[in-house]
Amino acid sequence: MNRNFVLENVKDFHLKDVLECGQCFHFQRTDSGLNQNEYEYDIVFRDRVLHIKEEPDTSGVRLIFENTEEWEYQTIWREYFDLDRDYSEIKNKIIAADPRLEEIIEEHNGIRILNQDFFETLISFIISQNKQIPQIKQVVNNLSSEIGTKFDVTMINRFGTEFDAFFPTVDQLYSATEDEIRLSKCGFRAPYIVDATKKVKEGQITEDELLRLDSNEARQLLMTIHGVGEKVANCVLLFGLGRTDVFPVDVWMKRVCEYLYFGEDTPKSEIEHFAMDKFGDVAGYAQQYLFIYGQEHKIR
Repeated sequence: MNRNFVLENVKDFHLKDVLECGQCFHFQRTDSGLNQNEYEYDIVFRDRVLHIKEEPDTSGVRLIFENTEEWEYQTIWREYFDLDRDYSEIKNKIIAADPRLEEIIEEHNGIRILNQDFFETLISFIISQNKQIPQIKQVVNNLSSEIGTKFDVTMINRFGTEFDAFFPTVDQLYSATEDEIRLSKCGFRAPYIVDATKKVKEGQITEDELLRLDSNEARQLLMTIHGVGEKVANCVLLFGLGRTDVFPVDVWMKRVCEYLYFGEDTPKSEIEHFAMDKFGDVAGYAQQYLFIYGQEHKIR
C-alpha cells in the first residue's frame, strides 16, 4: 500500500524557489504549471527518488512526500531540505546587512540551501561551466543514464524513460573511460570529471578533509582539480559541504554586486571578500537573494 508522509504549515519554504535557484540539477517538475499555488517535482538524491508536492496551508505550505514513510523522511529528506534550520533568523541577518534586500526576501521567502551529496555536487558544478540550467540538468541526466545505476522497471514506468537512473557513484565514474563520459555531451569538461573522480577515488580529496579545513584551505584544495576555479570551488563548498560563509561570484553576480556596492568594474576576488565580510556566516544565503534581485531589476 502506498503511504504518504505529510508536513503541515511548513514556514520559509517554497519548492520552486528551493529547486530552481541553480543549486541542484537532478530533478524534474511534473505539475501542469496551471495552478500557481501547487507544485510537484521528482527529485533524485543518492539512491532515492522522491515525488513531492506542495500545496498552500494556513500559515505556510503543506508538503506531501509521496510513497514515503516517516523513517525515510526523518533519516533522509528532513536533512536534505534543511528543515530544522531557522530561516527567519538568517533573513533578518541579511536584511540588517542590506535593507534593500528586504522586499526580495519577503517575495521569495521560501529559499533554502539543500544538504546535497558532495561528490554529485562537485561533478555537477564542473559540468555547469558555461552552461545554462536546462543544459546542466540534461548533461547530469545523460551522465546518470549512461553510467549510473538504472531505476528498476516499476520506477521507470512511474518517472519516465527520460529520468531513469541514479547519479553515478565514485566507483562507477572511476571505471568509465573519458569517451564514455563524453557520451553525456559534457564536452570539454570530460577530462575535468575524470581528474575530479580520480582525486576523490584515490583519496587526494575527501569530504572529511574538506570539512576539517577552513573555507579558504578547502577552496584551495578543490582548485587542485583540473578545471576547477574559484567559482566552482565555492559552489561545491556552499551547496555540497554546507559552507554558508562562502560567496560564489560568476559574471552575473559580479554585475549585480558592481551595481549595488561598487559602481564600477571590480575584480571577482574583491567582490567575494567584500560580500563575505558584509554578510558573514550568511553570505551564501545572501548570494541567492542577490541573484534574484539582479533578475528582477534586470541588471545586465
